[in-house]
Amino acid sequence: MGTMTSKKKKELLKLQIYRAVASSTAIETGESIPELERKLKNKSSKFNWLTLA
Repeated sequence: MGTMTSKKKKELLKLQIYRAVASSTAIETGESIPELERKLKNKSSKFNWLTLA
């Protein structure tokens, strides 16, 4: 088994952040987690200039 590269770790972390934000928002809004994740990943969003920490 090889070790995970820094780039792969960053991508995994980004996906985990998307899931956490979508899950939290789903609790508040009642929307589905997959739909919220899709909205977060959508590059044509009106908030696409914002980045996740």
